[in-house]
Amino acid sequence: MLFGGKTLLNRVDVIIPTYKPDQKFLRLMEMLDKQTLKPQHIIILNTEQKYFDRLIYGTSFSEKYKNVLVKHLSKREYDHGKTRNKGVRLSDAVVFVMMTQDAVPADEFMIEELVKGLVQKNVAISYGRQLAEDDCRETEKFTRNFNYPGEKAVKTKDDIDRLGIKTFFCSNVCAAYKRKVFDSLGGFVKHTIFNEDMIFAAGAINAGYGVAYVPDAKVYHSHNYSNMEQFHRNFDLGVSQADYPEIFAKIPSESEGIKLVKLTAAHLRQMKMKRKIPGLIINSGFKYAGYLLGKNYKKLPRRLVVKCSSNKEYWARDNIIMAGSKIDASKGYGKSDEEKGGK
Repeated sequence: MLFGGKTLLNRVDVIIPTYKPDQKFLRLMEMLDKQTLKPQHIIILNTEQKYFDRLIYGTSFSEKYKNVLVKHLSKREYDHGKTRNKGVRLSDAVVFVMMTQDAVPADEFMIEELVKGLVQKNVAISYGRQLAEDDCRETEKFTRNFNYPGEKAVKTKDDIDRLGIKTFFCSNVCAAYKRKVFDSLGGFVKHTIFNEDMIFAAGAINAGYGVAYVPDAKVYHSHNYSNMEQFHRNFDLGVSQADYPEIFAKIPSESEGIKLVKLTAAHLRQMKMKRKIPGLIINSGFKYAGYLLGKNYKKLPRRLVVKCSSNKEYWARDNIIMAGSKIDASKGYGKSDEEKGGK
């Protein structure tokens, strides 16, 4: 398989941030080892070493996966964009694949199919299909099928009027990137609470590139979030959109959410599960409340913002960044006497 005149075989790396990895992560590693297009390296960016060590203690993990590079960081250091950029810098591959620790390839062709999605010259990113696990709720199964259908597509700037916010939809749960294009566009945003994948995809599309959806690249990935977990997650989603109005303000996502709720309710009726509709409505209310508060977080007291968020450490880092931005270097704040020319 060729791309840009270079052989892609053995030139693909996989990058996975982890935090408290469990048995599903080990299943992911096993499936990556079975891929027809094997990764050159698997770069693991692990938050808090003790949890990773606890998982692999007494196993042959290090001997079995010789192509694995593990870098540990503290919880305070982790950032959705900055941490992934660190992983990319550790890679010299032509293509890198972003994954999450709870996504398990459905077969041995996942990486190969993602790479095929990048063959077109103008495509910068390809992302795969997320399948629901057997143990997830019916509403979650429907949501996965709604967001990840069976038809392939390449989305460009020409699709914005037709698809709206879904033009920029992309997921680092399972996505491949052309390294040259990634670097030319500046990589992932360095400080974001969420949505680093969509923010990058929007930038790529606005720069004239395409984003390919590849349903033949399949992973099992789903959640059974509680109402409060969904609230916190959607709050962070709202924050990420509020922080990038140049991307999201012109293309609101509320209409897409309303459409999903209506279609899910209709599906439950069809499946003779009408008794689950009240739960759907309540869960959707928690989602919307979190999202709406997140979009307006700048009007809220900081203490309430932190309480609503699922990522408390993000706000601690944000406080440090904000404090640093208020330093007036011309007045010598933060400098030693020697740096200021004093004695």
